[in-house]
Amino acid sequence: MMPIPGHGLAKGLAVTLRTMTRRSHTAQYPEVQPELPPRSRGVIGLFEENCTVCMLCARECPDWCIYIDSHKETVPASTPGGRERSRNVLDRFAIDFSLCMYCGICIEVCPFDALFWSPEFEYAETDIHELTHERDKLREWMWTVPAPPALDPAAEEPKELAAARKAADKAEAAAAAAAAPSPAPAAGTGTGTGTDATPPAGTTPAPGTTPAPPAGTERAPDPGPAPGPERPDDPAGGTA
Repeated sequence: MMPIPGHGLAKGLAVTLRTMTRRSHTAQYPEVQPELPPRSRGVIGLFEENCTVCMLCARECPDWCIYIDSHKETVPASTPGGRERSRNVLDRFAIDFSLCMYCGICIEVCPFDALFWSPEFEYAETDIHELTHERDKLREWMWTVPAPPALDPAAEEPKELAAARKAADKAEAAAAAAAAPSPAPAAGTGTGTGTDATPPAGTTPAPGTTPAPPAGTERAPDPGPAPGPERPDDPAGGTA
């Protein structure tokens, strides 16, 4: 079906007239702060205690706007005779927000949760060189990161929590079993009165009794009565 000539113009004028009849709403910024979505990408905060200087965020950044410097320190052995270890110490962590395109790849690839999104966006500068924020400034943004949303009550328990709970229950069960008193041996255990009773260790079995074989061995079968001497055949062909 061919469109009616002037259909698009009439539709655009209808939108214009409908908008003209509404009352305009002006946001009084900066006196009134805007209500941002919870996942707004304003600025990146650094929690440097979690940073291990793995350089993964700097390698994966498509804009190469993350600068990291570090040095190695020797950690003495924690036990006598142990081996000394070395660890990386963070010297510099800076992000150039004049180059950052807010893709969030650095936050996604961080394996130790050292980078987070903050909804703060008021960090404009008059000089472009001042948009390179060092780790002290990034740490200040960290305290503006909102708390994560609560988990769904019907959701499945995370594997990490399930494994930790299982290990804790196993340790509690082992501790309870170790603290429980051991049961006393029953009267007459191992010292029966029958002929096959096992005598206590270090004693000689009484005369006329058969000592029991050691545990884990099988008793030889009873050979039965010893066979008597064979009689000679009867001259008549019979047997006596």
